[in-house]
Amino acid sequence: MRVASGVTAPIHRLFNQETLRRVLLLARIPLMAAGCALIGYFLKPEWVIPGIIVSAVGLLGQLWCFAALKKKKVLARRGLYALVRNPMYIARYLLMLGVLLFTGNLWIALGFTIAYYFYMVNRVGREEPKLLEVFGDEYREYCARVPRFVPSFRGVDWKAVPYFQWDLFIVNNGHWNLVTMVIIYSGALYLAYR
Repeated sequence: MRVASGVTAPIHRLFNQETLRRVLLLARIPLMAAGCALIGYFLKPEWVIPGIIVSAVGLLGQLWCFAALKKKKVLARRGLYALVRNPMYIARYLLMLGVLLFTGNLWIALGFTIAYYFYMVNRVGREEPKLLEVFGDEYREYCARVPRFVPSFRGVDWKAVPYFQWDLFIVNNGHWNLVTMVIIYSGALYLAYR
């Protein structure tokens, strides 16, 4: 991975700090529960529907990615992976941004966007060398043809886009992700319109 320099170097170092990453991974469920409680407390009813729309776009993208990903066994090149190399991170960003929009606080959305940018860029920076090690020339060719985050739509294998495998969806816990988000959306709607 390339070492960051300049003004943002300390931020990149923070996002690559192994102990912090391990602690946050272990604490992700309690942090999510606390975050949902705070969002519920500060929820603005007029922002729930727009938030659900943004979040649902991300949820659908993430579910599609789950159904196309066979981790460490087959290079994901179908589904949304035919358009960009990292669709899961883009989908997850929209999913979480939409939930944060329930508060109607655009400063929180901006802060999250900045933090998520550093998370995403650094996570991809750590993953790409591993993928190169596992898949070699196949991954090099894929990188040369498919953009990292923003699709170009030129040279896309359109036959590969409508790919969705239910067995992969289940193995990757897409069903639990869907159930969790339905519960969150239902809770937000209840709080907004009770």
